[in-house]
Amino acid sequence: MALTTSAESPIPVSEISRLIGGWIDRLGSVWVEGQITQLSRRPGAGVVFLTLRDPSADVSISVTCFRRVFDAVSEVVSEGARVVVYAKPEWYKGRGTLSLRATEIRPVGIGELLARIEQLKRTLTTEGLFDPRHKKPLPFLPHRVGLVCGRASAAERDVLENARRRWPAVRFVVRNVAVQGAHAVSQVVTAVEELDADPSVDVIVVARGGGSVEDLLPFSDEQLVRTVFRCATPVVSAIGHEPDTPLLDLVADLRASTPTDAAKKVVPDVGEEMARVHQLRDRARHTIAMRVEREEHGLASVRSRPVLAHPYGMVEVREEEVEALVDRSRRTLRHRLDHAATDLEHTRARVVALSPAATLERGYAVLQKENGQAVRSPDEVEPGEKLTARLASGRLSVVVAGE
Repeated sequence: MALTTSAESPIPVSEISRLIGGWIDRLGSVWVEGQITQLSRRPGAGVVFLTLRDPSADVSISVTCFRRVFDAVSEVVSEGARVVVYAKPEWYKGRGTLSLRATEIRPVGIGELLARIEQLKRTLTTEGLFDPRHKKPLPFLPHRVGLVCGRASAAERDVLENARRRWPAVRFVVRNVAVQGAHAVSQVVTAVEELDADPSVDVIVVARGGGSVEDLLPFSDEQLVRTVFRCATPVVSAIGHEPDTPLLDLVADLRASTPTDAAKKVVPDVGEEMARVHQLRDRARHTIAMRVEREEHGLASVRSRPVLAHPYGMVEVREEEVEALVDRSRRTLRHRLDHAATDLEHTRARVVALSPAATLERGYAVLQKENGQAVRSPDEVEPGEKLTARLASGRLSVVVAGE
């Protein structure tokens, strides 16, 4: 039930602390899982103080337990260990603080952790986070590489030295974080998000050297896996050694077996690239030379053909054919003309032979009336009618005599 208060009628601090304690007492005991980040076992004290932290979030809570409760697991539990505690929330009215009073502590075994990771792996696989279709290709030559690694770690040294040895011009943006322990997940997630938000970073490398299964647990954390999946920048996972396979390897766009291998996969080797350039240049020269040589042979072959070796030969042959045809046409025309002249002469002779003029030449005359009509019969004229006698060489006027 909500309290009714006002500025004129407030309640004392002791009363509000008592009420909070009453609400918390009603919660009852709960099972809580976390990672021990601080452990205090004061000599002679009958109480052990712990700080239990959520490895996936920046949240922690104080835990107290009797020494006999902690002594039951003291040989297998230390700072950094994951545990499950059965505890009841307690409110200390005097200091206004909340803590858990643990009555049982159970270490989380490797087998159980691996089983949880396997279950998480199946869940994320079902969601498609490990689908190869989501993998982004790495740039051939990144201008800036984001590196997430431990401070002054062998992984940092391996990546930087090998990458700069392969491509001296490469630049790095290094984010040093905790790579194991209670703060590893939150720091790695923050570093990856910062690098992904930096537009100058072309690829992100998350690197860590080898270690135990417990040491590599942060890189199988669900929060980190989902963060990498959301990244727009390609991410390379270089965690542990070849046999180590945290879930980060499965969601990353590229898995490197070691930090050194990551450097080899992120940047090309300048020597190898120069050798490849020379090889391609030589191959191009050889290809062009072979092409030119082949074209030269083809051109020589074409030029050796008669039509190009003696380009006027065809014209000369055609010229002779044309001259022969011209001579033939001339002979044919001359023969036709001669034949036509002979025919014309014969026709002329016949015409001359049949012509009236020829008849007149033989002493005959043609009588014509005044209107030019030829007289063919005596009945056509009258006595005394004037006629004209046409001779071979002139004309005579005659008069028809009576009987």
